[in-house]
Amino acid sequence: MQVSWYFVTALLWPLLLWPLLLWQGKRLRKLAVRLPEATGDRAGSIAASNAAQQPVLKVLICGDSAAAGVGIASQQQALAGYLTRALAVANSVEWQLVAQSGLCCNGLIKLLQSMPEQNFDQIYVSIGVNNVTALTGNRQYRELCRELLALLSTRFQSPLIIISAIPPMQQFTALPWPLNQWLGLKARLLNRVLAQELAQWPNAVLVDAKLPLSPELLAADGFHPSAKGAALWAQLLLERAATDCKQT
Repeated sequence: MQVSWYFVTALLWPLLLWPLLLWQGKRLRKLAVRLPEATGDRAGSIAASNAAQQPVLKVLICGDSAAAGVGIASQQQALAGYLTRALAVANSVEWQLVAQSGLCCNGLIKLLQSMPEQNFDQIYVSIGVNNVTALTGNRQYRELCRELLALLSTRFQSPLIIISAIPPMQQFTALPWPLNQWLGLKARLLNRVLAQELAQWPNAVLVDAKLPLSPELLAADGFHPSAKGAALWAQLLLERAATDCKQT
């Protein structure tokens, strides 16, 4: 039954609706709201807010437009701001944000390759939405994820790597039906590929909260996280990071 369902949904359904999906995709690219990346610093340090003296925590946040804070006024209200302030409750934090709109997995690899080798304790990664819209194949996506994980692990001294799963794109309010359902299915398939690859990397974890994306969690473009969405996203990532730090 599972094989039959996969065949109908992942193969036959898109083929039957392909002319409509293609038209919707082209129309969306033409009419989509284009929002800027969040303004503000992309690197800095924050002293711990408690009295305890802990080692400085070195953090990298990297990825695509969601990590860059598209649709949010400032980095303080975006993912990087929420993550670093929360981490600074227990540790002094040195952080960098390396993110750019439009990046696929291979684009992020190239961006990270331009950075000098250095030490990070934790790396937070947002990537994959643009691989969905680019219709990256499962095998190619797994190879790209493997290359990305190898790069992060070797270039940055084996940090804890926390990767956000591709969000449920069928819930993006910017996407019309049935395009939203097709992209949501593609996102789930790539998330499955990533989860299988991550099983080979003990220093990397996947965060897939599977929470419904209510409209207030999305920016004005209906495609990126709002400030409220970024706050919830940061909370989920930090909960998983804290769990894995305790286990190690």
